[in-house]
Amino acid sequence: MAHWTFLTNHAHVLLCVSENPNVRLRDIADMVGITERAAQRIVTELEDAGYLDRVREGRRNRYLLNTAMPLRHPLDSDHRIGELLAAFSKSSTP
Repeated sequence: MAHWTFLTNHAHVLLCVSENPNVRLRDIADMVGITERAAQRIVTELEDAGYLDRVREGRRNRYLLNTAMPLRHPLDSDHRIGELLAAFSKSSTP
């Protein structure tokens, strides 16, 4: 059976950051199941596209999400990442 998921690694990284804005890249990589270098690349891509901002706090980074940004695929572009994050938030109730 082929291994696949419904969400991309980019979405998984956003979900990790939304749950813990102070999360380390090492921890993101472990949670998503990717290398630390891949996690760093994804965070940089998300930052470059305006989906998150990285703020340096001492020796750590804090990530701020721009939840008003639209999803990138044309089929989903009328939805915002805030909706995705809310739907998959661990603190939301069904």
